[in-house]
Amino acid sequence: MEIKISGGIVRPARASEGVPMSAMAIQARAIANFLPLSCRRIGAKVVHNTDANYTGIRFDTKVGPVVLEMPMYDEPYRVVHELIEPDKKGRTEVEMRRIPQIYKPQGIAHMTAEYLRSRGFLG
Repeated sequence: MEIKISGGIVRPARASEGVPMSAMAIQARAIANFLPLSCRRIGAKVVHNTDANYTGIRFDTKVGPVVLEMPMYDEPYRVVHELIEPDKKGRTEVEMRRIPQIYKPQGIAHMTAEYLRSRGFLG
């Protein structure tokens, strides 16, 4: 499933309404296809967030949403924990890991799932 966030409104992205076909969106779909069942069970979704200017895969974990953000240009993939409320420093997200672009979609999916599993985000 894919969702779009624009103007603070969350909507399902439907093929009839024209889902984004950018390079980042295609990459996110390719990675999502290789995610293990444990990630799909917690509600992994491809997200096109125009408010925060990213495309990624969102995991609804037991401690809040975690997003694998697709890279722009030569930047690495980022695994980010989105905070429900800003913390004492005013941050709304915490970057937990960076993954270089040298890996194929299957490797990115495996490393992301293994990172979430080993840190207790899944199950």
